[in-house]
Amino acid sequence: MFGFFKKSDSTKIVAQQPVAESLEQHVPTTEKPEKTGWTARLRQGLKRTREQLGRQLSGVFSRGGKIDDELYEELETILLTADVGVQATTALLDNLRLRVKQQKLTEAADMRMALHDALLELLLPLQAPLTVDGHRPFVIMLAGVNGAGKTTSIGKLAHYYQQQGKSVLLAAGDTFRAAAREQLQAWGERNGVEVIAQQQGDAAAVIHDAYNAARARGVDILLADTAGRLPTQLHLMDEIRKVKRVIQKIDPQAPHEVLLVLDANTGQNAVAQVAAFDDALGVTGLVLTKLDGTAKGGVIAAIAKARPRPIRFIGVGEQQDDLRPFSASDFVDALFENDSRDEIHDTV
Repeated sequence: MFGFFKKSDSTKIVAQQPVAESLEQHVPTTEKPEKTGWTARLRQGLKRTREQLGRQLSGVFSRGGKIDDELYEELETILLTADVGVQATTALLDNLRLRVKQQKLTEAADMRMALHDALLELLLPLQAPLTVDGHRPFVIMLAGVNGAGKTTSIGKLAHYYQQQGKSVLLAAGDTFRAAAREQLQAWGERNGVEVIAQQQGDAAAVIHDAYNAARARGVDILLADTAGRLPTQLHLMDEIRKVKRVIQKIDPQAPHEVLLVLDANTGQNAVAQVAAFDDALGVTGLVLTKLDGTAKGGVIAAIAKARPRPIRFIGVGEQQDDLRPFSASDFVDALFENDSRDEIHDTV
């Protein structure tokens, strides 16, 4: 598939260049899947985590028996193997013991809803939808390690905000990889959104030009990509700090949101990534991707306890609509639902 060249206000900016065919797998097809509700897609996306966590918990609770120390030890093992983490597991079990005492529960079967509510209480503070109406352009800077799904998330966010009636501009700030720029341009073509890019130059220069273009055109939201990097690559972390400083020179209040994109498959390593990028950039929100391909969805609880930051969006599939704002109640309900309900179809 080939796009066409667009030139922005700056002569060194190029957008929507020819897209390599090999990149087609990284963007959604134009064919629309059978329409199912978000609840159904979320539950299906969390299937592997539910099998690891929810099903094992159901097995414990349905087996019956009295509530004793052995039962708590078994629950502890299940939570830890689902990457809930030591701190969150301890907090959940302490909360559960308190609920058992307050509610005078004696049977294991009675603990199911108590644990459901304890997990919900832990995750609710992370539920904080992103508000983008305070600035124009509202600058969202995205960061993360290579392979986390950062560029794909930008494309899905562009689609999401377009559905909200917002105008969007994309900045291809990952100047280290030509493939990343081309992938973002492919998303731009799919969504009908212009992508500001440079054949050469650094990320700060690209995003500087993109901000000026967005402001001149009255664009609502600027989504700024940055190069993927490991937290241990200190010189690259310095460069991403430079990107933020350049943005702040243009607009002292920008970036208005610093989103860290995390691959749920990394499990406990995601907590370390949050800490490292937060120290470097001041992370204001998280995007948790690839929940549909992992049994480690319990890492959300680990983040809630070890390094809490608002989870703005979660991703549970490859389609454009499979990135949605995080709902703690929907997430917990999907984990605890009866496994016989694998075929759920509701309306959006």
